[in-house]
Amino acid sequence: MSRTVLAAAAAVMLSAAPALAHFQLAYTPDVNLDRPGEVPMKFFFWHPMDNGHAMDMGTPEDLSVYFKGEKIDLTDALAPVTFQAAENEAQGFEAAIPVKRNGDYIVAFTPAPYYEESEDIYIQQITKSVLNKGGIPTGWNEPVGLPTEIVPLNKPTNVIAGSTFSGVVLSDGEPVAGAEIEIEYMTAPIDMDTNRPTEPTVGGMPGGALVAITDANGVFTFGIPKAGFWGFAALGSGPATEHDGKELSQDAVLWVRAYDLK
Repeated sequence: MSRTVLAAAAAVMLSAAPALAHFQLAYTPDVNLDRPGEVPMKFFFWHPMDNGHAMDMGTPEDLSVYFKGEKIDLTDALAPVTFQAAENEAQGFEAAIPVKRNGDYIVAFTPAPYYEESEDIYIQQITKSVLNKGGIPTGWNEPVGLPTEIVPLNKPTNVIAGSTFSGVVLSDGEPVAGAEIEIEYMTAPIDMDTNRPTEPTVGGMPGGALVAITDANGVFTFGIPKAGFWGFAALGSGPATEHDGKELSQDAVLWVRAYDLK
């Protein structure tokens, strides 16, 4: 894939490769909560911008939730589920996230490395999504100590469409300069009951994947043009570079929720 630079806060360039970015989902439709409960989340490996092909997932390595400095291990709560993508079926996983007190719940999901035969490499997308109860901020902008992660610089649960979103890419806790960030919009949100994509709200982008590059401090900025879920993947930002004798792209992924200002 060609690499391009995001020259201004609200502008993005397009790469020459097709818009077929792999993106790990950690999805629930409602990230702003007003009551306690068990929040269902789906973990699918998919091409959400194109409402395209989904990939079978192996047994995940970890599912943890971070709340006010406390880590809750929910790996054993994961259960396999079949994702009925538009083009094929694929194995994914689901779990219920316990939400009790007000504040930010940082959901961190580490899948098994996925072998991409067409490129002869493994891909492992360590993915974060944030839930909030009660509108009280309690740590959405704090790293949680993953091998690689994107730390948001704007509150990720209520970004205003038409504004900008910024994040900093970390590897072993240190900023990553020059990291390539692929950007995806979830064009067809998941129906939580049927595990199928809903009707797409927009079409895929022409000209290839949306790409940004981090600056010398590991920071990127993207103008959010539309309400919905936006994903950011820092490609190869992690410290691990090999798995099972082959190249590994260990990526950091973050999902954010944007709303129209009404």
